Amino acid sequence: MMFAIQLVILAGLSTGAVPLDAEEGAKPESVSKVTLLRVPDGGIQPQLAIDSKGHVHLIYFSGDPMGGDIFYVRSDDAGRTFSRRLRVNSQPGSAIAIGNIRGAHLAIGKHERVHVAWNGSGKAEPKGSGGASPMLYSRLNDAGDAFEPQRNLIHSAFGLDGGGSVAADHVGNVYVAWHAPRPGSQGEENRQVWITRSTDEGKSFAPEKAAFEERTGACGCCGLRVFAGNNGGVYLLYRAARDHRHRDMFLLTSTNHGTRFEGECVSQWDIASCPMTTAAFAEAVHGVLAAWESKGQVFNARIDSETGKRSRTIAAPGETPGRKYPAVACNSNGETILVWTEQMSWNRGGSVVWQVYDRDGSPRTERGRAAGVPTWSLVAVFVRPDGGFTVVY
Repeated sequence: MMFAIQLVILAGLSTGAVPLDAEEGAKPESVSKVTLLRVPDGGIQPQLAIDSKGHVHLIYFSGDPMGGDIFYVRSDDAGRTFSRRLRVNSQPGSAIAIGNIRGAHLAIGKHERVHVAWNGSGKAEPKGSGGASPMLYSRLNDAGDAFEPQRNLIHSAFGLDGGGSVAADHVGNVYVAWHAPRPGSQGEENRQVWITRSTDEGKSFAPEKAAFEERTGACGCCGLRVFAGNNGGVYLLYRAARDHRHRDMFLLTSTNHGTRFEGECVSQWDIASCPMTTAAFAEAVHGVLAAWESKGQVFNARIDSETGKRSRTIAAPGETPGRKYPAVACNSNGETILVWTEQMSWNRGGSVVWQVYDRDGSPRTERGRAAGVPTWSLVAVFVRPDGGFTVVY
């Protein structure tokens, strides 16, 4: 069963979406049409992935932000229609949306199987020792018509706060990552990024291990993001918390399927409180795109698939304060789009804003804004078969 979803097309600009003045030096031509798409069923926190056949796989949250449900739909026509929705979480109300950064993440793995991981809500089961919140995981079953019963993947590294993440590759590896204090310790300075790996498409997972041995801490209320690139690399972005003040963004990279990660600071930020940020990755021509927030601005950079080196960091044009929750995508021509939100804060929605760049990283005139990002929500973006971009909010 399919249902229609209307697209807001911005070629001529309508329905409340407005262009933003091009930055000085922006190239005048525009080759990539941007469209807007609302999350089905009035849902929030869209997360998506495109499989090798071009199908759009989308999850979203619905219900009480303190304890609601995750739903999955698929589109075979670039978002014009979506399939009947399936509930991901097997226990009703076991997902959480409060705070924007603790929601579900999605990955597509071997045989186009869908994998989802999320922070458990206060009512979620099974809990850890002492009633600790679980890091939950489920995958689409072999028939593709339901999700398997949810599982808690934490063995010992309990203490979830900020959100976890999931990644998968096309040879059967699945990775789930989160941050929590080292067992027996407390405090942000003692938090660490943990990762567990499955080599059998999510049938089983090894016990978690520390992804990075350097004692950077981890910002308690910030989300992290893990990503498996087509080049076989595994990438992870998280916010550190040295001395409760040095909350720098770190990029971890593994070339051996998550066995060992190298780390580097990609953005420094001295702030005494948790800024509740997220990060994003996307496959790109000859590499992987990474996007993050720092000091009220959003940034992106390309990681070269051959050398592993990072390109220059590109900031979103303009100086509007309060930019958050970036998303990024790259088409086959090497053009990219950076999407983010503005005016959002605790228990408050805002606007979605985007900027298209050419393959050299120069901003094009195609830049726009639309109001109406719901409270507790995020934004997402995907590349259509025609090379254009669709922003989901």
